[in-house]
Amino acid sequence: MDSESKLINLTIDGTEVSVPEGTTILKAAERLGIVIPRYCWHPGLSAPAQCRMCLVEVEGWPKPQPACVQQVQDGMVVNTDCVEARKARRGVIEFLLLNHPLDCPICDAAGQCMLQDYAHETGQLRRRAVEAKVVLGRDHVTPEIVYFADRCILCTRCVRFMDEIAQEPVLQVINRGHKGYIDTMTDELFEHPFSMNIVDVCPVGALVNEDFLFKARSWDLDQTASICPGCSQGCNVALGTKENRVVRLKPRFNPEVNSYWMCDHGRREVVRWGAGMRAEVPLVREAERLVPADWARALDATVEALRGVEGGAKAIVDPGASNESLYIVRRLMDQVGFDGGSFRVSSGPQQVLKGFPKLALREDRAANASGAEALGYGRVDDIYGAVRSHRGVLFVLEEGLDDAPEDFADGSALFVYIGSVLSPAARKADIVLPSPSFAEMDGTFTNFEGRVQRFTQGLRPPGLARPIWMSGSVVLARLGGGEPFTSAAAAFAALAEEFTAFSGLSYEKIGLTGAVSAAAESGATAS
Repeated sequence: MDSESKLINLTIDGTEVSVPEGTTILKAAERLGIVIPRYCWHPGLSAPAQCRMCLVEVEGWPKPQPACVQQVQDGMVVNTDCVEARKARRGVIEFLLLNHPLDCPICDAAGQCMLQDYAHETGQLRRRAVEAKVVLGRDHVTPEIVYFADRCILCTRCVRFMDEIAQEPVLQVINRGHKGYIDTMTDELFEHPFSMNIVDVCPVGALVNEDFLFKARSWDLDQTASICPGCSQGCNVALGTKENRVVRLKPRFNPEVNSYWMCDHGRREVVRWGAGMRAEVPLVREAERLVPADWARALDATVEALRGVEGGAKAIVDPGASNESLYIVRRLMDQVGFDGGSFRVSSGPQQVLKGFPKLALREDRAANASGAEALGYGRVDDIYGAVRSHRGVLFVLEEGLDDAPEDFADGSALFVYIGSVLSPAARKADIVLPSPSFAEMDGTFTNFEGRVQRFTQGLRPPGLARPIWMSGSVVLARLGGGEPFTSAAAAFAALAEEFTAFSGLSYEKIGLTGAVSAAAESGATAS
């Protein structure tokens, strides 16, 4: 039997467990639901056994052992909550608090700080030392990250991230003992496209994203499982929302996509998402002006206009729109007479995370270009040229049209704009159907490798904005295109039946980590 399949039997806190050879005590304990306190250990980094917080008693051994590095042995008997282990942890906490400032009320890590949690758990709420605390101050380590040296417990997670995952060893521990702190050797700020991950791995409030500083406490934030729309990688993220806006973005673990990490570009994009003049109510053109309307009137006008138009339908779509939205627009075009749909993708340099090369800030700066292609839309450089001579129906989905020419859509018999932001060109539409952004509805994106992933609603949409799968399916039903959809899941189910790139998938199968259809794996695209 090789080492990969050999099982080791041991006892932890009175319960027997069998784990593969090479497993650490810390991981073996987690099999039993026992969480051993730790600071320096992180599942995505090496384990240096530096903080000594995870010391446990092993019966027959002369001294406590660090559970994060000590591998299990046959017959081992481990006690994680005995008198000796608790005494060791209390000693570690007391040393860490020796110079730690009492600034929990103003610290951004309050409520999610491991030092705060363990100090309360062990009862280390008083300081025996009478000497004044050493004050180290604060400084920037990057243009966006502030380092509070007084709060730092020198767990070296940030150092190891830059060494092992970013593979740019720019951070080091300067000095030793109670005068130690984290810095670059040159005292100069460093820049890296994945630098904000050092804020995520910090177990206390020593490293803080300056953009988030003093904006919220952890208990103020609602957390929503979502997908980063910043590029075609499709990083799994958690949206931190407060007062109906996104104030923070953190990576959500998915070993097939982004592990524990994400790039800085995606964080900035999402926090800025939704800026601009939002489309809040349906608009219908009367003579030379758009006038607000309720949904009943807007849908009546859309159905009536589509019934009487000739010349087929073209579309310009945004590759950041959801699969469900793209599908409904495609169905509307098919109902009138499909004459082609196009999209463009903004691009930038690809930047790979060297220590986890599966993850990169991809060249395509859009979340769903693969989904758009699978649904029959074509990638073009000039979206305006693709519709310049069109005389039928023109649908525009979520495309900002910021650089549209003055005569854009002048020749179209009907111009329907579906989106969340109103640009000057969008105001030329005959009908405007307001749609939520990705953070304001449920849906799916398809990433660069064909993995379909779900995002969930974290914010209330503004005004009367509704997902196009809801309003558009009503229009389709009235044009003889089936029943209206009652959920994004139902819209996706219909999509999966019609397009082979999504065949066999459902919201249940996709789950929170995504799935690749068998057809997509074999290289198929659309039916």
